[in-house]
Amino acid sequence: MSELVLLFMSTLVVNNYVLTKILGLCPFIGVTKKVENSVGMGMATMFVITVASLMAWFIDLYVLSPLHITYLRTVIFILIIAALVQLSEMIMEKTTPALYQSLGIYLPLITTNCAVLAVPLLIMNKGFDFWETLVYAIGAPAGFYLALMIISTIRENLAFAKIPRVFQGAAISLITTGILALAFMGFSGLIRE
Repeated sequence: MSELVLLFMSTLVVNNYVLTKILGLCPFIGVTKKVENSVGMGMATMFVITVASLMAWFIDLYVLSPLHITYLRTVIFILIIAALVQLSEMIMEKTTPALYQSLGIYLPLITTNCAVLAVPLLIMNKGFDFWETLVYAIGAPAGFYLALMIISTIRENLAFAKIPRVFQGAAISLITTGILALAFMGFSGLIRE
């Protein structure tokens, strides 16, 4: 049990996909101007990563590995991810149309988010069992969600700050992201993946 807790904390903070592995930066920078957008993108990404990782694990275990066609992992995983993104888009369009409109192009871009594909691929490469897969598939997108929430809160507050003209816009976002990444990397000595 303690190994699963360490694995969860590792994927959440120490090996955060956005702030330490530098994956998934497009939505991280693109949708974090408002907390509401970050919540929607974070929830959609959590759904896609978690379900895609679990489906990929089962498909790999019961179909790809027994048939010795593991070279098709990437293609199969992308198809799973694309189907789940379509499903989440349809659900969001029907339930929260305003959020769906505000996320714009970033919602379908979950399909091409490298962090979304990296999680199932890393799970397969590490040879996790079901419980480790479940914990990793929940911890990694939770870390993504945590990073989105932190940066969106900071960016909303920066809108009211007196920032020199040269640092306004993307510059301050990237500087803030760099400082936040350094803070997260400070945990790297505590837990190793």
